[in-house]
Amino acid sequence: MTLFRVERTVPLAPEEAWLRLTDWPAHGCQVPLTRTRVLTPGPARAGTRFTARTGIGRLAFDDPMEVVRWEPPGAGRPGGLCELEKSGRVVRGWAIIEVAEAAGGGCRVAWTEELAVRGLPRVFDPVLARAGQALFGRAVDRLLHV
Repeated sequence: MTLFRVERTVPLAPEEAWLRLTDWPAHGCQVPLTRTRVLTPGPARAGTRFTARTGIGRLAFDDPMEVVRWEPPGAGRPGGLCELEKSGRVVRGWAIIEVAEAAGGGCRVAWTEELAVRGLPRVFDPVLARAGQALFGRAVDRLLHV
């Protein structure tokens, strides 16, 4: 398993950053060669399931995920936390999305993910971590429009 983390401070309210980061279909537009399909009716909550399909034709794979913790900001909570479990045949692991008020305004966003890719030897974990950080960093930037 490889672990990586993406952190950003943005001039958005935590509620707005949360809405953008948990718009699951929008994720597919930010990751190359990926489409995201939500499998459960809305609104998003613990138990929401979705699948990101990445690749082209026979070289594609599914990355099924389920929201296992859903604590949006608001209602007296200045920050939010969403935890996802990945249960695919190719990609397994988890992700945690956090938003919190930042000192001086805006919010701090953190995306932490631990991945295992089937068939990929552990010697490639550092490369996978750098690639994940770059790919998800770009996706977070685009979702937050920063």
